[in-house]
Amino acid sequence: MDELRDKLTAAVGDTDWPPLGPHATRQALFEVHGMDLVEVGLAIARDRSHIVAHWLAEGVIARPSAERIAAFEAQSDARFETLIVQPFVLFRPLSLES
Repeated sequence: MDELRDKLTAAVGDTDWPPLGPHATRQALFEVHGMDLVEVGLAIARDRSHIVAHWLAEGVIARPSAERIAAFEAQSDARFETLIVQPFVLFRPLSLES
C-alpha cells in the first residue's frame, strides 16, 4: 500500500474558479491535461523533477494562459477538480470545455 498515494487521493477535491485565481496570480497553478491529478501530484511530491520537466515540455501540465483564465472567470458555473501539492495547486476543468 502506498500511503502517499492514498493521502493525495483523499485530498482531491473540487471547487469553482475564485479560490484558484490567487494561485494563478502567484504562478503556482498548473492545469493537467490527459493525466490523473494524483499521478502528477505523486511525481511532484516525490521530487521527480525530470518527469515533471518532461510533462511541462510536452504540455501535459501547464500554467493556464491569460485567455484560459479569462474563460474560466467568465463561466460562473465552471467546476474544477483540484489537488494541492505544496507549494503548487493542480487542477482540471470538470464543467468547461477544455
